[in-house]
Formats: sequence, structure tokens, C-alpha cells
Amino acid sequence: MSERAETERKRVPPPLVRRRLASGRGATEQPNVTGDGETALTPLFWAMVALTGVATGLLGDALMYVLFAVQHLAFNYHGGSLQSAVEHASALRRVTSLLAAGGFGGVAWYLLRRYTEGESSQIDEEVWSGDGRLSLRRSLGTSAISEVVIGMGASIGREAAPKLMGGVSGSVLATWAALSPPQRRLLVACGGGAGLAAVYNVPLGGALFTAEILCGSVNLPVVLPALGCSFTATAVAWVYLPVHATYIDIPAYHLTTTLLVCAVLIGPVVGVVSSAYVRLVGWASHHRPSGRSSIGAPLIAFGALGLIGIAYPQLFGNGQDMAHSVFLSQGGFALLCALFILKPLVTVLCVGSGASGGLLTPTLATGAVLGGLVGMAWSLAWPGSPVGAYAMTGAAAMIGASMQAPLTALALVLELTHSGFSLIVPMMAATVGATVVTRHIDGYSIYSARLLAH
Repeated sequence: MSERAETERKRVPPPLVRRRLASGRGATEQPNVTGDGETALTPLFWAMVALTGVATGLLGDALMYVLFAVQHLAFNYHGGSLQSAVEHASALRRVTSLLAAGGFGGVAWYLLRRYTEGESSQIDEEVWSGDGRLSLRRSLGTSAISEVVIGMGASIGREAAPKLMGGVSGSVLATWAALSPPQRRLLVACGGGAGLAAVYNVPLGGALFTAEILCGSVNLPVVLPALGCSFTATAVAWVYLPVHATYIDIPAYHLTTTLLVCAVLIGPVVGVVSSAYVRLVGWASHHRPSGRSSIGAPLIAFGALGLIGIAYPQLFGNGQDMAHSVFLSQGGFALLCALFILKPLVTVLCVGSGASGGLLTPTLATGAVLGGLVGMAWSLAWPGSPVGAYAMTGAAAMIGASMQAPLTALALVLELTHSGFSLIVPMMAATVGATVVTRHIDGYSIYSARLLAH
């Protein structure tokens, strides 16, 4: 037997057609086709992928229904932008809404954590270092409380709840089907990415989230079930959620030399900002209150946000409307400066109070505002591109660096806006620069930084 034959990678399971091509070269010389061994993609596993996708899509619809219903009650929000509804609400109503959110969230989270102590609701940790078993009741309670307080104005992302419930769907179905621990972890990861995909209508971004972030492997045995679960959940979620992009009416910005040069230069700057932001998230997560002190912490944090929000209503909620405005080249320099400083601070304040929620959209909004600020300053010396183009570039770079997932970041910005394809080269340049700098400075992401001490 030749040395080559002894060291060649094996296909698991073996292909139906065993005969090689005339060249004699093996199909496994393409590395991404291997790996379907311990995590076997059996027919039963594929059936669970489909069921996980359906369950995740329906649960995403249910959670978004709760979110929108609470927004309607809190701010008389019917449609359009939440920011507009908040702006039309009185200062008293803004503060009262967040105080109510803090009071409710503090008590609800305290009771939930007390009576489900020892049960897991951390999808990242279960996929990375656990056996993929998530507590249904703790995860459901965490998700519901999170969407209620976000609907009342808390500055955290709405994607954490559907991500968690997608993971729980995979965990429950894997246990029911008696799948192996590796299969369960992969199914939980697929459900997590599918939850993100369903509520934001980003099937490719959700699949890449599963592969690049949760599994850390972009090969066929991971990507195929990730794509299958993600597109299923997204299609099912259309029963209630819209088919259009999350950020609508974004112009088709054109590539310019001034934008490309700026993107190369802005990447490292975003990387430094991202490192500081992630460190701040990690510090706040580690020092969040516990025991009875956790009851009052959200009340104080959310109340502070309500007071600040009297002057800056853009800070209410996950930051979606804030990013949308900058993508449309709206807002002056002074306003963007204030939002760039305040949005990450109030988000970290909410996280540090013990609130459960996501960081994707607040991070995207911070990057969009930073990109808009740099674009305004850059255009004074070298005009030629609108502020919105710089904002999209900054958003992609900030997400890529903060998540340590450049492919996911680029896919998310393209799918969230259904625009930006002509800007893909500057977005890639900025995202690569930012992610490389963050990786070398620190290496934590907004997900690994939030893991609790063992």
C-alpha cells in the first residue's frame, strides 16, 4: 500500500459509487466533504432538522407577536418605526414604561432563576462545551421575559429569545429521537441559527451563524443541515412575519474610490472600538448582581435609560430604527456622536443589570453610527459617497469584529437591507481589517465574553 493511501482522508459515510475517476484522485482531497462521522447525518437526523425548523419558525412568530403586542401597549405602536412612536410619547410615558419593564423584569428573572437553578438556558455554552441539553421551562421563561422588556424599551436585542427557543426545539427533539450527543449539539446549533434567521428574514445569515459561530466549522456536514433548518424556519415564520427586508427602502449605493480607501482605513479603527466594547460587555456580564440585589438592578438600569431617552428616544429598543436612519443618511454629526457613545453604554447597562437579551442589533447600530460619523468627516476632505454607504460599511465591520465572524456579518448586512451588493468590496475590506485587529488585540466575541464563570 502506498504512503498516500495510508494517509488519505476517509469519507464517512462512504459514497454509493466507490469507483474513482480515471485520475485516481480521491474525492476527499476537497477537505469540506469529510467529517460526517461522529455526527452522522442519518435520515432520522434530517427529519429532526426539518421539525426543528418548523418549530423554530412558529416559536419565532409567537415571540415576535408578544414583542409587538407589548410595544403597542407601551407606546401605542401600530406600524412604521418604533422610534417615531416613542418620540410621540410623553417624557413621563417613556420613563414609566422603562420603570415598569425594570420592575417586572427584576422580579420575573429572580423568580425564574431561583426556581430553575441548575437548569441550562445558555445555548452557546451547551454547544461549545456541554452536551446540548437545554431546559425547556427556563428557556421559555427567559425568552418571554426578554421580549416583554424589549417591547417596553430596554436596549437589548430581540434575537436572543428566538435563538434560544430554536436551540431548545433542537434539544427537545434530539432527546425524543435518542440522537447521539454530537448530533444533539449540531441540531441545537442549527435551531439557534434558524431562530435568528426566522425573526430577521436572513436565512443565509442564520445558517452561517450556526456554522461560523456556534459550530466553528464551515464544511458540508455542518452547512447542509444549517441551511436546511434555517430556510425552513424562515419560510414557516412568513406565516406571521413579513417577507421583505428588515431595513426597507435602502438606496442602491454605488462603489466609489473614496469609499474603498476609507473602508481600508476604518477597519482597524472599528477593530479597536470593538475590542473595547466586547471587554465592557464581558465586565458587565461578570459583575451583574445576584440574589435579592438582582431584583432592583433592572429597575435602576432601565430607569436611567428612560431618563436619558427623554432627550434621545433613539436609544429605546434594540437600535433597529437608529441604524435604519443612518443607512438612509439621516442625522447630524452631533446626534451621531451622542448615539455612538450612549448606545453601547445603555446596552451594557441593561446587560449588567442581569437582563437577558441579544447584542446583535445594538452592535450593528453602533457600527452604523460609527461608520456614518467617519463618513461625514472623511467627506469633508474627499467627498463622493453618501453617509449611508459608510454606515453600511461600518455596520458590517462592527458585527464581524464583535462576533468574530466576518462571513456571517457580511451576509447579515446584505440580507437585512436587500442592498449593499455593490458595496461588497469595501464592506469586506473594513470587516477583514476590523476582525483581524480585534482578534489580535483580544479575541473575545460578544458571545464568549458573556459566558459565566465555572
